[in-house]
Amino acid sequence: MIRHEHFETNSIILLLGILVTVAIGGLVEIVPLFTIGETIEKVDGVRPLSPLELEGRNIYISEGCYNCHSQQIRPFRDEVERYGHYSLAAESIYEHPFQWGSKRTGPDLARVGGKYSNEWHVAHLMDPRAVVPESIMPSYAHLARQNLDGNDIAEHLKTLKIVGVPYTPDMIANALADLRAQATPDADVTGLQQRYPKAVAGDFDGDPSRITKMDALVAYLQSLGRMVDFTTYRPDLGDAQNSSGDQE
Repeated sequence: MIRHEHFETNSIILLLGILVTVAIGGLVEIVPLFTIGETIEKVDGVRPLSPLELEGRNIYISEGCYNCHSQQIRPFRDEVERYGHYSLAAESIYEHPFQWGSKRTGPDLARVGGKYSNEWHVAHLMDPRAVVPESIMPSYAHLARQNLDGNDIAEHLKTLKIVGVPYTPDMIANALADLRAQATPDADVTGLQQRYPKAVAGDFDGDPSRITKMDALVAYLQSLGRMVDFTTYRPDLGDAQNSSGDQE
């Protein structure tokens, strides 16, 4: 009690104590960031989002989808059995901001890519209760009526490059062309697939005559969880083998 009194009655000592406490807390928070490159394993297959997927992600965020859907499967048996392989930190390495979320009014979406067809996603977004009768999700039919401009997508890639997303000059130069090719049936997607392996291409919203925000959002949803091949990924092998693709 006497020791406490010295702190409580002497403002200078109290101030020094606060500064020491804040300094220790700051070091605990900041120092681990200098080793983050070593703590996040490198996993083969993880890539930056394609321009169309990136536009879809922007729509996903602007529509508040993250408020009800998380993108983080925790390493618990019930979650893995329901949603698939637990989420890896490396899968979110290019996310600014990440979409892990903290609330699940709807199911987790970390592995939703390829689970349903494009038609299912469009029907669900247009009228959720037509697909899931008990759903309380609002309709996003307006996205099918809104054309996607995309003229500033190259600038968006340049901005993300500044914060560490490895978009190359080739990716930036072809951003708008890649966006259009990914959502256009019968388009030449050779360059797109080289720059963004496993990118799903084609008509997403059922209207091949134009590119809509619905196209972009469905393209983004179809990309979730498809980059890493979990049939060959083995965490016990270590970073080198998982990143080099030499799994046996």
